[in-house]
Amino acid sequence: MRLDRAVDAYLRHVSIERGLSEHTVAAYRRDLAGYRAWLAERDVDDTADVTPALVTAFAAERASAVPAPAATSLARLQSSVRGLHRFLVREGICDADPAERLRPPKTPKPLPKALSIDQIERVLDAAGPAPGDAVDAELTQLRDRALLELLYATGARVSEIMQLDVDDLAHGDVLRVRGKGDKERIVPVGSYARAAVDAYLSRARPELSRRGKASPRLFLGARGAPMSRQGAWLVIQAAAERAGLTAHVSPHTFRHSFATHLLQGGADVRVVQELLGHASVATTQIYTHVTADALRDVYLTSHPRAR
Repeated sequence: MRLDRAVDAYLRHVSIERGLSEHTVAAYRRDLAGYRAWLAERDVDDTADVTPALVTAFAAERASAVPAPAATSLARLQSSVRGLHRFLVREGICDADPAERLRPPKTPKPLPKALSIDQIERVLDAAGPAPGDAVDAELTQLRDRALLELLYATGARVSEIMQLDVDDLAHGDVLRVRGKGDKERIVPVGSYARAAVDAYLSRARPELSRRGKASPRLFLGARGAPMSRQGAWLVIQAAAERAGLTAHVSPHTFRHSFATHLLQGGADVRVVQELLGHASVATTQIYTHVTADALRDVYLTSHPRAR
């Protein structure tokens, strides 16, 4: 089979059958476009002509590129190539897997960066409407406060929050979230977030909705269209700047803070796993290292015989 057709078939598979997000599929598409171009330069345009030596040479050349690629990017690239060839064997298109012995580089697992409770509260307060604001500013600030409160209250990914419909809040103090692979989970919503969302729904969203085409999406932009992930980023950056935070703050910072604060408060790691929508508890356990570090710092500074 021609490589271009093979890649298209694989991308349809990961998108439709495996349910990967469009952002992940787009990353795979970029990686495999580079792989195809590299093979084309060597007059290889058919899946049957790809050999283990070619796959190894491609991986080695990419790993030694200048400037050096990030370990995570290199790992994803190799994962894309391995996934393509495994798919071709599984579908009976190829008899052997030339990427079978390709081993991805070990990537460091940095600990999540969480804000303190005080810092989170400062960011949330910075998103609230200020006295004397114009009507439009108050509308968007009510929305922004609801958005930030919901991110911190639920630990949801920003993509999950942006996909929320108004009806997903129909159950009052719980939220229906659609996560990776279109898996659905129910997450409680605290009173602060619920109050912020209610204020947005009653005082801001109706006006924003009138400015554009009817949409069931919970969060709308200033012109009435569904709010984008990039829009949420800008909201967070502006609030962090107004709060006087110099550390980098992203949508995932709220997710990390949510998990860390729950564990510091005594929540069971399995409960946090369920709330975050992690498929494996091993992914959630990285947050236990954060809380262990905090406990160690307190011990070293407080215990008379710690040093």
